[in-house]
Amino acid sequence: MPNRVVKKHTGSLPSTEGNPIFYDLYVPGNAPDSLPVLLFLHGFKGFKDWGTFPDAFFEMARQDYAVLAMNVSHGGVPPNADTFEHADLFRTQTIGQEIQDIKTVVAAVKSGVISKQAGISNVYPLGIIGHSRGGTTAVLAACEIDEISCLVAWAPVANILDFWSEEMKSTWQQGNDVVITNARTGEELPIGPQLYEEIATNPGMFNALDRIKSLYIPCLFIHAADDETVPHRHSQLLLEACAGFDKEKLLLDKGGHTFGSAHPYTADELPPEFAQVVDQTIRWFQTYMF
Repeated sequence: MPNRVVKKHTGSLPSTEGNPIFYDLYVPGNAPDSLPVLLFLHGFKGFKDWGTFPDAFFEMARQDYAVLAMNVSHGGVPPNADTFEHADLFRTQTIGQEIQDIKTVVAAVKSGVISKQAGISNVYPLGIIGHSRGGTTAVLAACEIDEISCLVAWAPVANILDFWSEEMKSTWQQGNDVVITNARTGEELPIGPQLYEEIATNPGMFNALDRIKSLYIPCLFIHAADDETVPHRHSQLLLEACAGFDKEKLLLDKGGHTFGSAHPYTADELPPEFAQVVDQTIRWFQTYMF
């Protein structure tokens, strides 16, 4: 029977650059001494408190998981906020630093720093969930971090380099910032050329479609057929390239890029598509993470 009570613990860790990595740890009430942990990565322009994400974390924790949701150090959105108050950090983002952030968090999980905060002696094994570009980063992190034993990607991007327009690439190649508009808030957000340069000069390291060819852990890819931001063929490409035998693509008829969710989300019930995503994510970890 699922736990009725979930406890939430908050904290932060310094990144390798000294910037804060904020996190929330959700654990079931009366938690056992040892719990498997699910690490969640938000996507581009996302954050751990976006929309229905916290509702998903509560539901997963009710199923006897410790859910660790993190904001990457260059995400730009501080805790208890939903605007990019640190646009300077957002501008200097790189995938490489995001992977370093994940390694920092995993090290804190292994050392017990995070679990002791919740009164738990051990959180293991480790699964990872990523949404959108966070799904890409989740694949790359799983290829580098041996402790990650299972993966679920929600609407992932297969190859970030192919996802950018030629105009964006040209702007970065000239050493200039690309300015994007956050449709939700209207904020104008610059992104420096370091993001493009890192990926363009190291395609073998930052191309999830290439790296997943050596990833053998169980992988589930969930996408909506009407995704207006990342076409569902990205999940299909990742599925076909994945080296493992335990892999699956779940294609929903509708739901868009956020599976019917929005920020802020004030409805009493989860969107049916997102509820299905949560249920299938739990199913995958219950089946393959042990």
